[in-house]
Amino acid sequence: MFKTILVVCIGNICRSPTAQLLLDAGFKRRSGGSSGVTVTSAGLGALVGHAMDAQAAALVEREGIDSSVHRARQLTQEILSANDLILVMEKGHLDGVFDIDPGARGKTMLLGKWHEEREIPDPYRQSDEMFERVYQLISASCDKWVEKLG
Repeated sequence: MFKTILVVCIGNICRSPTAQLLLDAGFKRRSGGSSGVTVTSAGLGALVGHAMDAQAAALVEREGIDSSVHRARQLTQEILSANDLILVMEKGHLDGVFDIDPGARGKTMLLGKWHEEREIPDPYRQSDEMFERVYQLISASCDKWVEKLG
């Protein structure tokens, strides 16, 4: 069983914190409380210290999930090595992860793995419709991971 899961995108203010919060909520819901799984996130080019993007935060908050605790952090080798499973948004992010820690190769996958290796596009500075579309992709992918791992 995976005890620590890391979700990675670029800025760590839209996609990865959304997935982090949805995975965490999904594991807790499935286990009926404390799941024993810790889900965190980081960015390959993080906007360190920033809160979630307002559009992304609004989408998770409509599900009753508090986004206010999130602060973006930069991905490091130490963070990668401390996690059992690493989930990325795009195939290009795999190379970024492996450049930082080649040892992460066997434990890093696309968040969209269970949906035909689907990549999840970056909605940053785009329309509300794009954020909604990306949110739906992330949500469906997180549901599948919770189903597979829970």
